[in-house]
Amino acid sequence: MFVMTETELNRIKNNYPRGTRIELIFMDDQYSNLTTGDKGTVDYVDDAGQIHMKWDNGSSLALILGEDMFKKI
Repeated sequence: MFVMTETELNRIKNNYPRGTRIELIFMDDQYSNLTTGDKGTVDYVDDAGQIHMKWDNGSSLALILGEDMFKKI
Protein backbone atom coordinates (compact mmCIF):
# COMPACT_ATOMS: atom_id res chain seq x y z
CA MET A 1 0.00 0.00 0.00
CA PHE A 2 1.28 3.45 -0.94
CA VAL A 3 1.72 5.85 1.97
CA MET A 4 1.87 9.53 1.10
CA THR A 5 4.44 11.63 2.89
CA GLU A 6 3.39 14.77 4.72
CA THR A 7 5.44 16.81 2.22
CA GLU A 8 3.59 15.29 -0.75
CA LEU A 9 0.22 15.80 0.94
CA ASN A 10 1.00 19.43 1.72
CA ARG A 11 2.04 20.00 -1.90
CA ILE A 12 -1.31 18.68 -3.15
CA LYS A 13 -3.24 20.74 -0.60
CA ASN A 14 -1.32 23.87 -1.59
CA ASN A 15 -1.81 23.23 -5.33
CA TYR A 16 -5.54 22.49 -5.00
CA PRO A 17 -7.01 24.66 -2.23
CA ARG A 18 -10.76 24.88 -1.64
CA GLY A 19 -12.40 26.87 -4.41
CA THR A 20 -9.97 25.87 -7.19
CA ARG A 21 -11.83 25.28 -10.44
CA ILE A 22 -11.04 22.02 -12.26
CA GLU A 23 -11.89 20.67 -15.72
CA LEU A 24 -11.96 16.90 -16.19
CA ILE A 25 -9.91 15.51 -19.06
CA PHE A 26 -10.25 11.77 -18.36
CA MET A 27 -11.55 9.46 -15.64
CA ASP A 28 -11.62 5.67 -16.05
CA ASP A 29 -14.67 4.96 -13.89
CA GLN A 30 -17.53 3.14 -15.57
CA TYR A 31 -19.91 4.06 -12.75
CA SER A 32 -19.26 7.80 -12.93
CA ASN A 33 -21.57 10.16 -14.74
CA LEU A 34 -18.63 12.54 -15.35
CA THR A 35 -17.36 13.11 -18.88
CA THR A 36 -14.51 14.95 -20.53
CA GLY A 37 -14.99 18.70 -20.16
CA ASP A 38 -17.05 18.56 -16.95
CA LYS A 39 -16.12 21.27 -14.50
CA GLY A 40 -16.20 21.52 -10.74
CA THR A 41 -14.81 23.17 -7.63
CA VAL A 42 -12.40 21.68 -5.10
CA ASP A 43 -14.05 21.16 -1.72
CA TYR A 44 -11.05 19.69 0.14
CA VAL A 45 -8.07 17.35 -0.10
CA ASP A 46 -8.20 14.38 2.27
CA ASP A 47 -5.28 12.75 4.11
CA ALA A 48 -4.87 10.22 1.27
CA GLY A 49 -4.36 13.07 -1.22
CA GLN A 50 -7.70 12.60 -2.96
CA ILE A 51 -9.17 15.84 -4.26
CA HIS A 52 -12.82 15.98 -3.23
CA MET A 53 -14.96 17.88 -5.68
CA LYS A 54 -18.29 19.59 -6.02
CA TRP A 55 -18.93 19.00 -9.71
CA ASP A 56 -21.23 21.41 -11.54
CA ASN A 57 -23.46 18.46 -12.55
CA GLY A 58 -24.12 17.61 -8.88
CA SER A 59 -21.59 14.78 -8.52
CA SER A 60 -19.19 14.74 -5.60
CA LEU A 61 -16.72 12.15 -6.89
CA ALA A 62 -13.10 12.73 -5.82
CA LEU A 63 -10.14 12.99 -8.18
CA ILE A 64 -7.03 10.85 -7.72
CA LEU A 65 -3.66 12.19 -8.87
CA GLY A 66 -1.91 9.73 -11.14
CA GLU A 67 -5.17 8.01 -12.13
CA ASP A 68 -7.48 10.80 -13.28
CA MET A 69 -6.52 13.49 -15.78
CA PHE A 70 -7.65 17.05 -15.12
CA LYS A 71 -6.50 20.66 -15.23
CA LYS A 72 -7.00 23.86 -13.29
CA ILE A 73 -9.13 26.44 -15.06
